[in-house]
Amino acid sequence: MGFLARYFEFEALGTNLRTEMVAGLTTFLAMAYILFVNPNILSLASTAPELGMPRDAVFTATALAAAFGCLLMGILARYPVALAPGMGLNAFFAYTVVLEMGIPWQTALSGTLVSGILFLILSISGLRERVVNAIPMALKHAVAAGIGLFIAFIGLQNAGIVVRNDAVLVSLGPLSAPPTLLAIFGLAVTALLVSRGMGAGIFFGIVITAVAGVVTGVIPPPEAIVAPVPDLSPTFGVALLNLGNLLQPELAVVVLTMLFVDFFDTTGTLVGVANQAGLVKENRLPRAGRALSADALATMFSGLVGTSSTTAYIESASGVAAGGRSGFTAVVVGLLFLLALAFSPLLGVVTAAVTAPALILVGALMTTSLRHVPFERIEIALPVFMTLIMMPLTFSIAEGIAIGFITYAITLPAAGRIRELHPLMAVLALVFLAYFLFLH
Repeated sequence: MGFLARYFEFEALGTNLRTEMVAGLTTFLAMAYILFVNPNILSLASTAPELGMPRDAVFTATALAAAFGCLLMGILARYPVALAPGMGLNAFFAYTVVLEMGIPWQTALSGTLVSGILFLILSISGLRERVVNAIPMALKHAVAAGIGLFIAFIGLQNAGIVVRNDAVLVSLGPLSAPPTLLAIFGLAVTALLVSRGMGAGIFFGIVITAVAGVVTGVIPPPEAIVAPVPDLSPTFGVALLNLGNLLQPELAVVVLTMLFVDFFDTTGTLVGVANQAGLVKENRLPRAGRALSADALATMFSGLVGTSSTTAYIESASGVAAGGRSGFTAVVVGLLFLLALAFSPLLGVVTAAVTAPALILVGALMTTSLRHVPFERIEIALPVFMTLIMMPLTFSIAEGIAIGFITYAITLPAAGRIRELHPLMAVLALVFLAYFLFLH
């Protein structure tokens, strides 16, 4: 254990092995919901399963990608930050790329792989700072909150609370339907747990809702608890076989959106969690390049094994609150994800109604970043609003981002602040405009 203490600098960081293990378990429980939510989303289980990915294979890929990302972050960058396939990125993959754009999931996996390669190039070069500085902070907050609204909208649909209406597009669904009642119960329980400050509230909300579904007969009981690891072959390596399909012009927007969301989600989470842990020194993030490179490599690995992009999880803050300060916290999380591979039969009881409360709650939490937006300035408020509203209304994260960027490139010069418009933002706005005019 002396080697572990020296490598992870337990003494210098004021921590120890027991504290780090408790912190790792806390973080794992706070984010373990992704093991069940991600397969449901990527398989399009509640909307178009014939177009979605193989659910069991995605479960295995999710656990492996999370384990790989956590171990890499913990050992290489030595941060108490856990990684897993990201919420928002999985929704973009499934609902925008596959369902709306009609791109096969095999090609979308190739896009995930290429976005990880581009992320790695940005991370090991000087371009990282330029890209980060080019996007105004208000739009970064808008993208995060807009994805939150998009995810919550999907959750409300999966719960049956919001349904299709040919006259007015959407309306309130029949709330007396058993799966909808189960989802409403789950939402109430999960909201109660999260409101009480329970770090693993979302995970335990899923557990309680699934148990309630089985007890009431809404969900058939599982045939087993533990089983052999589901076969990964339906998704493993598929990304490499479909790289040639990325030559289609419209897929450039897909890859750039994956890169954009992953890049800023990871950067924001890293800064926030590292600051909470007291690891930020003189406004600088030590080993930031290693941390971002770990995320990029994890995203490449995700594409190879068969899941959407991996990103840093804000739930890591729960482990930091439990005392985690070193990369060993992330190592523990990674090992627990490997252990979770044995529990695939539980996928059968974690239905769309069971995971819907998690989507709604995660979506709500993602909108909290809006408190930093200066809404009193219309040149800022309008692009932020357009980003927020267009993601759920167009059912597309990419189009919401594009419309927000185009609006910003119009309103800022109109307000006499053209010098504040970064050239890269102007270029991106023109690229998105050309996409709408010629490729959409």
